[in-house]
Amino acid sequence: QVQLVESGGGLVQAGGSLRLSCAASGSFFSSNGMGWYRQAPGQQRELVAAITRGGSTNYGDFVKGRFTISRDSAKNTVCLQMNSLKPEDTAVYYCNVEPRVLAIMKGRYDYWGQGTQVTVSS
Repeated sequence: QVQLVESGGGLVQAGGSLRLSCAASGSFFSSNGMGWYRQAPGQQRELVAAITRGGSTNYGDFVKGRFTISRDSAKNTVCLQMNSLKPEDTAVYYCNVEPRVLAIMKGRYDYWGQGTQVTVSS
């Protein structure tokens, strides 16, 4: 059984910081790279950051050095440190396996957690 529980969101002023955490249950997550995604109202879900099992990372172009993804494999948690937040970062943030795995599993896997709301005021 798989479970993803995201936390750490909230309301913050522009320029502030938040640290998101994701607790992942199930070997499916521990055996794959992980990612953070976000979805703003009326928009498609997009990749924010991803980290492979080996620790390689990649970020959405809009991140521009503001966010850092990290992973604690022993605890099966993934974190996203977000600094210099902007109003356009407002969205629900989700964690899940990395995009490569989502693509491979398309049609067979569509589980998402409840997400955590991030709201950045100007």
